[in-house]
Amino acid sequence: MTGFEAQLRAVSLRVTKPRLAVLAVLGEHPHVDTETVIALVRAEHPAVSHQTVYDVLRALTEAGLVRRIQPAGAVARYESRVGDNHHHVVCRSCGAIADVDCAVGEAPCLTASDDHGFVVDEAEVVYWGVCPGCATEHSSQ
Repeated sequence: MTGFEAQLRAVSLRVTKPRLAVLAVLGEHPHVDTETVIALVRAEHPAVSHQTVYDVLRALTEAGLVRRIQPAGAVARYESRVGDNHHHVVCRSCGAIADVDCAVGEAPCLTASDDHGFVVDEAEVVYWGVCPGCATEHSSQ
C-alpha cells in the first residue's frame, strides 16, 4: 500500500486512480491552481474529466488531506502540506507562492487581541513581496 492509499483510507475515502493522481500532483507541485492540476493529471490519465478533478479536490479538501489557499486577488491554489500552521509568501509580480513556517509557537501562532467569543484554531498570515527572480528582472530594467 502506498502512502497516498493509506492517507485516503485513514479518512475513509475510497482509493481511486483520480484521487491518487491528484495527491501525486500536489505532492510534486505545491501551490498549483485547479487548471494546472487538471493538466498534470490528464497528462498521465487522459480519461479523467475536468469535473472529476474538481470533485476530487473538493473531497480531499473536505477530508483534510489537501489545503485550499486563495491569496487576495489570486486564483485558488491547492497544497498537500496540512496539519501544521504554516503561512505563505506571495510574489506581487508573478504570483509565485512559497511556504513560510510559523514564526512563533504552536497553532495558532498569533493570538487575537479580541476573539469575540470565537474558538480560534488557526491563524493565517500572507506575506506579500517580490520573489528573487522578479526582483532581479526589475532591477535589470
